[in-house]
Amino acid sequence: MTRSVTVLTNPTAGSGRAPSIAAAATERMRERGLEVNSIESRTPGEALDATKRVVGSGTGTLVVVGGDGMVNLALQAVATTATALAVVPAGTGNDLARALGVPLDSPVAAADIVVDDRRRTMDLGRADNRWFATVLSSGFDSLVTERANRLRWPRGPLRYNLAMLLELARLHPITYSIELDDRTLELDATLVTVGNGRTYGGGMAICPTARVDDGLLDVTVVRACSRTRLVRLSPTLYKGTHVLLPEVDTYRSRRVTLSAPGVAAYADGERFRVLPVHLEAVPRAVNVLVGDRFSSDGTTTAS
Repeated sequence: MTRSVTVLTNPTAGSGRAPSIAAAATERMRERGLEVNSIESRTPGEALDATKRVVGSGTGTLVVVGGDGMVNLALQAVATTATALAVVPAGTGNDLARALGVPLDSPVAAADIVVDDRRRTMDLGRADNRWFATVLSSGFDSLVTERANRLRWPRGPLRYNLAMLLELARLHPITYSIELDDRTLELDATLVTVGNGRTYGGGMAICPTARVDDGLLDVTVVRACSRTRLVRLSPTLYKGTHVLLPEVDTYRSRRVTLSAPGVAAYADGERFRVLPVHLEAVPRAVNVLVGDRFSSDGTTTAS
């Protein structure tokens, strides 16, 4: 019997490149014998409704063509079901694709992963009943994102850069309460992240020892520091060596509660809510299709 999959595309992802990426991936899957059903949604509400319908109908695999935001939306429908999630990266960050060992620059190679159907289960984070796959961030980076979303000019990456400069100018310590399984921390911090996976923001290894199959969340705390120190810390994030710096602390916990006044939390690049937020690791919460370079600790990733 011919195996069928459903392809969900965000047509605006990748500055409008997603439809051509989806077309290349779909052609490859059909060449290799899959029956492909395609759905395209232009609003998050439409996409979530469509995803819930196809998952409810029993589709075996949902293939998301888009970035981490569209993947996060799909998670809300596929988590804890028998439907497997596959990713054809077409966004800016593509951090879950990295974690799954999916090549970032080849729709054909990503489609081959779907055809090969190499399934694994992975943990998810749950934040007040909303699922996330990679990292939930709060503090300086979420304030930058909030600022960028309010700016009407400039467009593109320059808007984020301007927002970062504006937030650096008003950098101040944030008073956090962090509840872990075995302790409660009261401290001033610059940012606090909670990772089910290692990376966010397009490959920054903010939680470098996180695993997607250990039933735990990794917490990275950058304590209050100066503007100069924060700027110098930033390049170390890509290698994960920031955790060796004296102002950085790391923890592991199955459950985490973050509280801080006026700070929003973002996860998988999407705005979740203003703190406080209650988080937990949910083991084996989703079935995923992975590439040959997949490693649950994220150290062997797609290029």
